[in-house]
Amino acid sequence: MTQFTKTDKTRIKRLPKRGHYDRETIYHILDEALICHVGFVEKRQPYIIPINFARVEDTIVLHGAKASRLLKHIEAGHPVCVEATIVDGLVLARSVFHHSMNYRSVVLFGKGRAGENEQEKMDALKAVAEHLIPGRWGEARLPDRKEMNATRVVSIKIDEASAKIRVGPPVDEQEDYALPVWAGVLPLQEKPLSPIRDELLAAGISLPDYIAHYSRKGT
Repeated sequence: MTQFTKTDKTRIKRLPKRGHYDRETIYHILDEALICHVGFVEKRQPYIIPINFARVEDTIVLHGAKASRLLKHIEAGHPVCVEATIVDGLVLARSVFHHSMNYRSVVLFGKGRAGENEQEKMDALKAVAEHLIPGRWGEARLPDRKEMNATRVVSIKIDEASAKIRVGPPVDEQEDYALPVWAGVLPLQEKPLSPIRDELLAAGISLPDYIAHYSRKGT
């Protein structure tokens, strides 16, 4: 299926024309975003935790410390909600009321499970590392047995999902277009700056191309 089924949880009710339910759009946003927020309820108390992640086909994979309350909750198979947002610009209208943002966001729902074996755990860790910076897994030292034993890996099957996207200029009240106030869009993007060399880095180690040319676009 190329589309997620619209449900009561995922249907975009406010400005429905901004809603997208196709996997291509949803997966592209997830693949570009660096951080997601996972919402869950434990003992009737809601929590939202930011965490890095990766998408592997129709699954979100997460990793962290064995003691992580979030990962224990997901591993137990409880339902969770995951959100990711990319801000593309500030939309500056002539009136404060109509200020907005251009953005791409995803909200998804699913239940979790634990990584079942060492290879599955290793594959998940590779996916997260490559999601952060493609090429790093093939150069850095891989986790050893002690580190693997200290790490919890979980996955969330994407059962329901939708994206919401805003693009374009501000939309003002008709009478406000005559106001002498600058209006338009201030584009924003996540852009890497010059890498900072570790002071303890041995001499003669050159900067890898995957760092020198790093970009979140098209990942």
